Parts: sequence; structure tokens; C-alpha cells
Amino acid sequence: MVWNFVVQIVASLVLTAISYALSPKPKTEAPKAAGLDDFDLPTAEEGRPIPVVFGTVLLRGPNVVWAGDLKVDPIRKKGGKK
Repeated sequence: MVWNFVVQIVASLVLTAISYALSPKPKTEAPKAAGLDDFDLPTAEEGRPIPVVFGTVLLRGPNVVWAGDLKVDPIRKKGGKK
């Protein structure tokens, strides 16, 4: 009875090692910062009306005058203990 338990433990360890060895390794590329081209913002056009919305409405193709301060701030990471 104990022998069967030992065989199952050894078999599970061997199968775990094989699955870890055969699993695909993730690519370690540094993520690139998002630029203004990565955002899907509508553009403002001259002569196009600016809609005034009261309540919750889904606007198709709104005329956006200002979309916020889109800028890149670097991520700083502390290293080690001080």
C-alpha cells in the first residue's frame, strides 16, 4: 500500500518536470510606451457642431475640442533596501 503511494508521488514529480521543460517560454521584451497614435480620439473639425448632451447618451463621432494632457511619465523603480 505504501509502495503505490511512493510510485504515484514519483510519477507526478516526473510528469511535472517534463511539462515544465516542454512549456513555451514567454518573450521578455520591454513594453513600449503608448504614443498619441495609440489612442482612438476623434478629431476636431472646423464648422462641425459640438454636441451638448444631457443624460447618458452614446455619441457616434463626437467633435472633441479637448482630450486631456496626454504625456509620458517614466516609471521609476526603487532597488534594494536602504
